[in-house]
Amino acid sequence: MAQNIYDTPAFFAGYSQLPRQTQGLAGAPEWPSLRAMLPVLAGKRVVDLGCGFGWASRWMREQGAASVLGLDLSQNMLARARHDTHDPAIEYRIADLESLTLPAAAFDLAYSALTFHYIEDLPRLIATLYQALIPGGQLVFSCEHPIYMAAAGAHWQHAENGSLSWPVSRYAVEGERRSDWFAKDVLKYHRTLASTLNSLIEAGFQIARIEEFAPSPEQIEAWPALAEELERPMMLLVSARR
Repeated sequence: MAQNIYDTPAFFAGYSQLPRQTQGLAGAPEWPSLRAMLPVLAGKRVVDLGCGFGWASRWMREQGAASVLGLDLSQNMLARARHDTHDPAIEYRIADLESLTLPAAAFDLAYSALTFHYIEDLPRLIATLYQALIPGGQLVFSCEHPIYMAAAGAHWQHAENGSLSWPVSRYAVEGERRSDWFAKDVLKYHRTLASTLNSLIEAGFQIARIEEFAPSPEQIEAWPALAEELERPMMLLVSARR
């Protein structure tokens, strides 16, 4: 079973104050890039894995999706999602993505934002999503970039020219990585970029597009703290087709 850190009171209190939770999709700087990977949503049946507060689920219905199934392990997340959603075509369910089962050919789109790095057995989940999508269906997801995760807990280093560089620790060593983020020992799983992409290929997916998110000058001007994200990719964005 995946670690359910989001139902820890201290973690949930801190996490709820992030811009992407208080402002929704507008507070997620990678959202324009991720949104550009999505297909036309009119009439689509969508499964939203790690749906959180339901921001993307509601947005997809606004774009014409026929139905959205939002899945999350956190009772706190789903309570907030249900409170903020007034749409019978959106259903929220508790689900552990480590053991998820879905009916065959039930969805046109599988979507996930910043959830896959919590999954230990990602190949199993990807295979589950492959059989749950119709032929021609699409998987679009974001996750922590493996270079970013390999740098977690490390410290900025000064190069000879005085600039700052971001150290990468044990990139080739896959497996558990723990960090302190609103709570101690938040568990994530590091895998190389090749491992993630090969899991998609081996399941039968065709990779359509890859983005390694970096903020635009306009975003940095609006949110100066984002300048740090130019030092190493923070997020991996992937679109794949069944």
